[in-house]
Amino acid sequence: MLKNAMSHLRRARRPRDSRLTTDTVRLPLPPALSASLGCDAVGVPARYGFRLMSHLPRTGCVFADADRWWWIVPAGSDLDLDWPQQVAYAKGAYVPAARPRLIHQPDNRTPYTPPIPLFLMVCQVTGVAPSWAPSGGERAISAP
Repeated sequence: MLKNAMSHLRRARRPRDSRLTTDTVRLPLPPALSASLGCDAVGVPARYGFRLMSHLPRTGCVFADADRWWWIVPAGSDLDLDWPQQVAYAKGAYVPAARPRLIHQPDNRTPYTPPIPLFLMVCQVTGVAPSWAPSGGERAISAP
């Protein structure tokens, strides 16, 4: 799995062209996959990509550019999760990337990486304690 991702990433890396813009692009899911839950993307710095992929129990579609690896998650995976500052969360999988390339496609028919294990692993590699409610948001109160 990691060897395949590395070969895709090497092919995707090209010298940067100063004329390229970093407009928002939508990550194109393979047509054979069903995204019935909608999709968002979680972007992590590229330096964490291989570590995350090797430790997650299941990985969906992963795209990469020179700066970030983008993990496809179900729409709304940002609700009640306070993703670390190093992470970019892109609703609708519209990402600020010049040339993202698909580097991993799952064996099953769903494009998603489960968001909770991804969230916990991202918190671990970035050194941030997981927070289950957005900063400043209301916290649940236990019943007596």
